[in-house]
Amino acid sequence: MQALYFLKRLLLIPVTLLGIMTINFFFVQLAPGGPVEQMMVRLESPALSGDATARFSGTGVVETVSADVTGSSYRGSQGLQESLKKELERRFGFDKPLWERYVLMLKNYVLFDFGNSFYQDKSVIRLILEKMPVSISLGVFSTLLIYLVSIPLGIRKAVRHGSAYDQVTSWFLTISYAVPGFLVAIFLMIVFAGGRYLDWFPLRGLVSDNWDTFGFWHKIGDYLWHMVLPVISLSVGSLAALSFLTKNAFLEELGKAYVRTARAKGLTERRILYGHVFRNAMLIVIAGFPAMLIGMLFTGSVLIEVIFSLDGLGLLGFEAVQNRDYPVVFGTLYLFALIGLILNLISDFVYTLVDPRIHFDKRMS
Repeated sequence: MQALYFLKRLLLIPVTLLGIMTINFFFVQLAPGGPVEQMMVRLESPALSGDATARFSGTGVVETVSADVTGSSYRGSQGLQESLKKELERRFGFDKPLWERYVLMLKNYVLFDFGNSFYQDKSVIRLILEKMPVSISLGVFSTLLIYLVSIPLGIRKAVRHGSAYDQVTSWFLTISYAVPGFLVAIFLMIVFAGGRYLDWFPLRGLVSDNWDTFGFWHKIGDYLWHMVLPVISLSVGSLAALSFLTKNAFLEELGKAYVRTARAKGLTERRILYGHVFRNAMLIVIAGFPAMLIGMLFTGSVLIEVIFSLDGLGLLGFEAVQNRDYPVVFGTLYLFALIGLILNLISDFVYTLVDPRIHFDKRMS
């Protein structure tokens, strides 16, 4: 029956993806200032005004050519601008009806064909693959750091609930939660990256400029060295939530009857804590893992990427929304949603590994 539940969840992934993409596709069409308008504004900017207009290269990238057509004194200006607008609409696919664009998008996305960026001479897949190492590095290392610190800290706070240790750590965690990650990043740069005091860590980039000349272990060390400050900056704000969640989950389990029974039987506190309480208390902690990992991978690192000059998926998605680069917007949204749904399914599977008594098939009845 467990297999049936996971099969049904797996079959629901395409339906959920369809709903997400449909809602976002039609909502995005309502947003003012689409790609055509954005490109027209760029071409009519002071940098080009009076000196150049634009034409398309064979790859769809806009090239500038000399011509005084943007000034109001030129009578053909309006006609050329109208023809340019129609050419932009054709290149961007806006000469097709809305329903046709929607069906074409779904057809292409089933085949993982996300098209090309409107503003860069690259496919969306290529852009994502280029940015992926940065986001994976930040997301995975930050999530691991958060769990490795928060779970032991939360357990210790639960065991020593009400003590001075519990109160002091709660105070520090509350402060860390209130301080934005970008302020932590700036502070770390000033103190540890040669800003004013120590010069222990690099200021920017994922690796050093001469990384290709390093040996294998030196490359790994250099890569991890560059990750230290960004990962700490990204992790500090999330430590509090998981620590308090772990503490509360363990406190709830420690107050239950089976714990009192175990103590009455003479079991040690360590055996009770890690042999009985841990399995039950960790369920709620595991449940939050997919959401945290997705947040760290794709949505939580935009400012951190900017501060440390890390060109990742967070910055790519932000710039795509800002520039109305629809292929990049929808392509990244599709992949993020798909990965999120798969991770949630994996989370349910881990539930059954942690506690075999859980039977998800009862939900389906």
